[in-house]
Amino acid sequence: MKKISMHKKTLSIAVAAGSLLLVPDYSLAQGAVLEEVLVTATRRSESILDIPYNISAVSGASLEAAQITDQAELLRSVAGVGVIDRGHRNSGTVNTIRIRGLNVDSSIVGDFATASAPTVSTYVNDTPVFANFVLKDLERVEVLRGPQGTLYGSGSLAGTVRYIMRKPEFEEVTGKVAASLSHTEGSSGLNWTTDATLNIPFSDTVALRVLAGRNDEAGITDYPNVYVLDSTGVPVAPNGVLADDAVYKRVNDADDVDIRFARAALRFQPNDRIDATLSHHWQSDDVGARRGTTDGTNGNGVPYNDYELGAVQLEPSSRDINLTSLEADIDLGFATLTSSTSHYDHSGEGASENTGFYAQLGWLAAFYYNYPRPMARAERTYDDEAFIQELRLVSSTDGPVDYLVGLYYQDQTVESGQDSFLLGFKNWADAAFGPGVVIDDQDFLYRRTEDFRDASAYGELTWHITDSVHLTGGVRYFDNKSDIDTFQQISFYDGFRPSAAAAFSQSDSDALFKVNLAWDMNDDTLVYGTVSEGYRRGGANAVPTVGLFAEDPAWQLYDADTVVNYELGVKGSRGQHTYTAALFYVDWDKVQLNSATTNWAFFAVQNGDEAASQGLELELRGPLATGLDYSLGYAYVDAELTGDLVSADPAVTTPVATDGTRLPGAPEHSFNMSLDYSRQLSSGMDWFTRLDAYYQSSSENSISSSPRFARTLDGFQLWNIVSSIRTAHWDLSLFAKNIFNEEGVTGVYKEEYMGSDASQNYLGNGAKDVISRPRTVGLAATYRF
Repeated sequence: MKKISMHKKTLSIAVAAGSLLLVPDYSLAQGAVLEEVLVTATRRSESILDIPYNISAVSGASLEAAQITDQAELLRSVAGVGVIDRGHRNSGTVNTIRIRGLNVDSSIVGDFATASAPTVSTYVNDTPVFANFVLKDLERVEVLRGPQGTLYGSGSLAGTVRYIMRKPEFEEVTGKVAASLSHTEGSSGLNWTTDATLNIPFSDTVALRVLAGRNDEAGITDYPNVYVLDSTGVPVAPNGVLADDAVYKRVNDADDVDIRFARAALRFQPNDRIDATLSHHWQSDDVGARRGTTDGTNGNGVPYNDYELGAVQLEPSSRDINLTSLEADIDLGFATLTSSTSHYDHSGEGASENTGFYAQLGWLAAFYYNYPRPMARAERTYDDEAFIQELRLVSSTDGPVDYLVGLYYQDQTVESGQDSFLLGFKNWADAAFGPGVVIDDQDFLYRRTEDFRDASAYGELTWHITDSVHLTGGVRYFDNKSDIDTFQQISFYDGFRPSAAAAFSQSDSDALFKVNLAWDMNDDTLVYGTVSEGYRRGGANAVPTVGLFAEDPAWQLYDADTVVNYELGVKGSRGQHTYTAALFYVDWDKVQLNSATTNWAFFAVQNGDEAASQGLELELRGPLATGLDYSLGYAYVDAELTGDLVSADPAVTTPVATDGTRLPGAPEHSFNMSLDYSRQLSSGMDWFTRLDAYYQSSSENSISSSPRFARTLDGFQLWNIVSSIRTAHWDLSLFAKNIFNEEGVTGVYKEEYMGSDASQNYLGNGAKDVISRPRTVGLAATYRF
């Protein structure tokens, strides 16, 4: 039976419709034909041009050539995919990938682990985990747009991003050592990276691949008014505890970054039918402070300069992740049996400046007597641990029908917590009121534990009706359960320190469906239509309904939210040019919003009504002249509420947001392009240069109309260039990122939310813009052996 075969005519740089760019192949000037790009997004190896939905693939070699090691820059190079770029601080806490505009959470949600799952799922090989690893030694990255509920389950509401690592190879000992040195605008220091990869075949059946590296980035953000602290960690009082004055210091380049990472993979292939890989990933991040800038003044009316942040304390974060997996493919002749067994433990912590939050709510005056030198600090932690087992059987024989069936099990425990302190308040209260009135400086404690279990069975069946018409149907049945326990305690006053605990369980079972019809018009053109469902699990907020901390029972549970995606697309090639075009409409029901309860601000998820996203995605690439190639991508996304989003508390009648409100973090227009020039300089030496750009139109900071959060963020553009000389063993590259030094703001903590207030003795300013990394210029070198 003939399969879709457009890829047979894929030429030169047009290797992957929707990919970033290929590793520079310096024979391109001679018009050589490159091999097709194969992806496994459909759980079988296929040419990307044969897959009847909108998918992009980025080769690991192209990431290395473009000096891309972080997720934000990678995803800006894929049409219609965006990300809230907060830098490395808490970069693994919250998944901020946006596909087709499906998001209602504020663009500043990121300092704490949210209760709801993200709308975009991420995978490292076959393990569903949001790890945000440094992008090194990858085979490729696959970006699947639209809901992927049948194959990838809960959390694939808007799409899926898969990071596929390179496997050990059996042929010969190979390796490479890479290093870079760069400078970022606003910093007084230098950034450096180094990593080494070694591939060791022990025999024709056993091979080991190891990677280790370190990224050290000098900070760019200055904190000009940080309290000087005494030996107990509270602000120094030079003229006594009751006096109003304080001592401040300036901390330059505070947001320094130190990332260490390693990976080891052992591959065993005893015969042609069995291929197994045992791997372990490890990464540890330490970040000194938040990257951003305060667009305002301090409490004395003095404006902040570029790359200055007005917090009165530093805001560091750290995290560690360990991921171990065993993945095996067994060729049974009629089908391939794949087993994926994995375990990960991802934990982190971060401190946030909350003094402006207290000041803007008037709490420093109302509850804390306008005590001098206020310093509110929130210390947040999370730990996400899971065991995952997946088995699937994929047919491999020719015939009128292809099938795929699988079983999936996940056992996950997520713990999160917050400890908030008004540092120095007890010392002041002891002096003002006498000892014993205040117990300590901790005014809030919160703990949440969720045990989640998911058991699923899924399958897809493709009927090749004719040589050119193919019909696919898919279904996934799932059964999941969540057990959630919470504990909360407030106040530090003796005799008034109430606490509350609550527990709740939630379970759900249902089926998701998918139908796809594909028509291979000719060897160069594929037309398809898809209707697919996506699902994100519901859960329990476990809030108390009696006692001092009582909330309305409506807060206890939140439902799953679901989408139905309608998509029409065409992809193919014309000569040496490839293209993809897709129209989509997504109907989103019971949208989940990470929020807080009405009375006591428990972290909670609530359901809204409906939202919809519709738009167009276009990609085009090919050669312009000998040695000169282009890539273009454009997306139009119209994403908005189609019903009022009201509070879960029935006593609150004012909508959180109204029908027609744009969804936050989703620009209406986005555009990316690249120009790639390659030339042979001499025998054994080649030159490659790449210029790329990204543009997004304005976006919304929050779905809320409250002046504390609502703001339209300006559009921006980012330009990068890299130029490389390559020999058989050496690469030497000069690169510049964000050439025109755009701020690229993707989120804002507003003055009304975190700003200064001299009347409450808060002379700093917690408002800040979340900016992209400023202009960075550097030199990189790689030695291969």
